[in-house]
Amino acid sequence: MTSHLVTRRAVLLGGAALLGLHFALAAFSQAPATPLKVRHFDEVKGYLNPYFAQNWMLFAPDPLADDRGVLARAQCRDGSVTDYHDVTTTYVREAQESRFFPSRMSRLVSAPMQSINATDPLLDRLREKHEDDIAKDRKDRKDGGGEVRLMPEEQKTQDNAVRFLSRYSLTQMPDACGGDPQRIQVRMYVRELPPWSKRNAPAKAGEDTVQVQDFDWLKADELR
Repeated sequence: MTSHLVTRRAVLLGGAALLGLHFALAAFSQAPATPLKVRHFDEVKGYLNPYFAQNWMLFAPDPLADDRGVLARAQCRDGSVTDYHDVTTTYVREAQESRFFPSRMSRLVSAPMQSINATDPLLDRLREKHEDDIAKDRKDRKDGGGEVRLMPEEQKTQDNAVRFLSRYSLTQMPDACGGDPQRIQVRMYVRELPPWSKRNAPAKAGEDTVQVQDFDWLKADELR
């Protein structure tokens, strides 16, 4: 009997210690920048992501007001291209249907999507300040381009996010091209939602605005 109580206490103490460590790491990830945080942040982030990522967008002054997701298609070795596969909706629906224990799988898509558009705030202000120069640069370019150039670190973050989405999409399309696709392409869409005050109003023609961004094809062999 005594041995059973000791074992039970040890289990409870062990569980409490693990729970305390979890909350300590979560608090550490949100603490102000210090040399200690800079040194160990990658390890803490690796533990928290993707299931325990700290996201305070619920309390943000500018919350999300759109419906966004990812589609993907595959190119087969004979050159044919499959239809787009909806990578996002299935797991979003699962999360909505389980309020108490929602699936966190949708975060595997939402987090990289946020990284794609996560540019440096200071650089964004500088870009807005020099809109005239940017417009002139677009006009002078011979290739007809007009995209605002990203800094190397911003481009690296976007490339890594697209690569992750492509790899994840590949796992969600096991039957594409008979299970042997050659390349994968990801498409990200953002549909603007009406204001909350007009959420029940009937939609009018032309008001449903959807922005689509297609990324480069990536070789499936390099994603596995």
